[in-house]
Amino acid sequence: MILSAKCKKCRGAGEKLFLKGDRCYSPKCNLLRKPYRPGMHKKAKFRNVSEYGRQLQEKQKVKLSYGISEKQLRRYFKEVVKMKGSNIELLIKKLEMRLDNIVFRLGFAVSRRVARQLVNHGHFSLNDHPVRTPSLEVRVGDTIKIRPQSAERPVFKDLKNKLKKYQVPGFLAINAEKLEGQVKSAPNDKDLEIPFNISLIVEFYSK
Repeated sequence: MILSAKCKKCRGAGEKLFLKGDRCYSPKCNLLRKPYRPGMHKKAKFRNVSEYGRQLQEKQKVKLSYGISEKQLRRYFKEVVKMKGSNIELLIKKLEMRLDNIVFRLGFAVSRRVARQLVNHGHFSLNDHPVRTPSLEVRVGDTIKIRPQSAERPVFKDLKNKLKKYQVPGFLAINAEKLEGQVKSAPNDKDLEIPFNISLIVEFYSK
């Protein structure tokens, strides 16, 4: 079962990766009910691992959570090392400024996986231009909007009411009535409370 497979990924990682939308925030979260590794060995505990093992684990968590491949993550790192600033902060920015992640952070989708599907299906516009590329890098000042012809679809049913109660991260702004959001500033890891140790990933790729 697909849902069960997603829960196993979280349990295998030992923490929530928010792969199943609203369920991850509820008491029904499988990791809360079964806080141990999946598999045949009953209630297998999370073992202590080496520094290299921790780096691999953290890398896997990020890839699963953001829905990206090893090739994409490595490419992001190669790009940030050529830029001025903290590699950690710049890598977080690369991940968070993906269009599918912004759609998720704005509350337009219950998970990044769903956000990718919605973008692929052409339900969003970026600065009033239709987009279908989930990995597209959004910039400060950009406006993301649900296209008028998509707003009445069942997937967006009652979304306006839900958005009125939804608190977006500080680097974003949202207009629930217009079903649009804007990137106000670069993402801040403290504001987002990212549950990953990005420094371990930077160490891994820096070798």
